[in-house]
Amino acid sequence: MYKLKILDSNFVTHNVKRFIVEKPEGLVYRPGQSVNISLNLPGWENELRKFSFTSLNDWPYLEFIIKIYEDHHGVTQQLGKMNAGSEIFLHDVFGTIQYKGPGIFIAGGTGITPFLAIFRAMYYSGNLKNTGLIYSNRTQHDVILHEELVKMLGPAYMNVFTREGVIGFKEKRIDKKFLIENISYFGGLFYVCGTLDFTEQITKDLISLGARTDSVVI
Repeated sequence: MYKLKILDSNFVTHNVKRFIVEKPEGLVYRPGQSVNISLNLPGWENELRKFSFTSLNDWPYLEFIIKIYEDHHGVTQQLGKMNAGSEIFLHDVFGTIQYKGPGIFIAGGTGITPFLAIFRAMYYSGNLKNTGLIYSNRTQHDVILHEELVKMLGPAYMNVFTREGVIGFKEKRIDKKFLIENISYFGGLFYVCGTLDFTEQITKDLISLGARTDSVVI
């Protein structure tokens, strides 16, 4: 376990906050991996929650992008109040999304976070090819790091909004009909991350359309 200081924090959307944290010597992690975090606050030291690294292993600091639930008396509510100088505990690092090769990434909300590190690693190494992103959010104001995603993925990046119509974007849910209309080949790799319901339904739809079970990474 490491006790680490928050170096900087800022909101990147109305309810999603970016944390820049000290990187301990010897910590090693891969894009797509997560870590259990607790807070150095009285009564919160043993309340562990899983968050994905959005930074890369060769960066001199750690980055986490976390949705803050102000209406829940939980860890993220406390994180919403924490700023530079506050301390957190890093526990065990574990594999979540394992990158197997180019494919189509489908994310809902903060399900984009493990994908960010993967995209960054491929982009900086010049290998972000044959890769597409379908990213679902309630509104345009909920999109995380939109400009960076555009820079990295260009036209291979598609937004889907479920709660409001925005000119130039599609107002609909990622369902079976949407997948048929927007994906021409289901024999490749798919990466899916979001809420449990989101992930289960999309995985079920992809497999029903011809994707192999071992080609859907969740």
